[in-house]
Amino acid sequence: MLLWLSRLLIGGLTLLYPLAVYWALTRGGVSMAVLALVPIAVIHLVRAAQGNAVSWVWFALCLMLGAWTWLAQSSLGVKAYPVLVSGGLLLVFVWTLVYPPTAIERLAKLREPALPPSGVRYTRHVTWVWVGFFAINGSIAAATLWAEDYVWALYNGLISYLLMGALFLGEFLFRQRYRRRQND
Repeated sequence: MLLWLSRLLIGGLTLLYPLAVYWALTRGGVSMAVLALVPIAVIHLVRAAQGNAVSWVWFALCLMLGAWTWLAQSSLGVKAYPVLVSGGLLLVFVWTLVYPPTAIERLAKLREPALPPSGVRYTRHVTWVWVGFFAINGSIAAATLWAEDYVWALYNGLISYLLMGALFLGEFLFRQRYRRRQND
């Protein structure tokens, strides 16, 4: 239960992160913006203390980004977090392609535990699509690091989520059509 709660908290904080950073940058500057990393870092520290090794990496990354922001008095540190999130998701999806089952297959098996071989192939292709998405999204997020703060916040706090939602919805609609064709 705590694992799911911590995942939901990190997910929610990550979704709100660009808006919190933008708000802090426009109200109090980089010293205030670094505080947006604190709750994310604390949750990762708690998860790490409970034995989640990956959370140690995320905790260290949050500390490094925070220290960079604070010491350099540069917003680049706090603005780099969405790039790391896309990079982390990219690595997870690639890892599952190398060491199956893929991330999408795992999700599909939650609904359909006896996924047929055609479904496994399909989920592998969809995993590749998400790999491409995270690579492109991370690249655009990196390009926005040097943009005006509002451009960074607009892309990382809205446009990237809309693109992710469009991909998710598009794949869902395609899958429904694909399944109908398979059943005909």
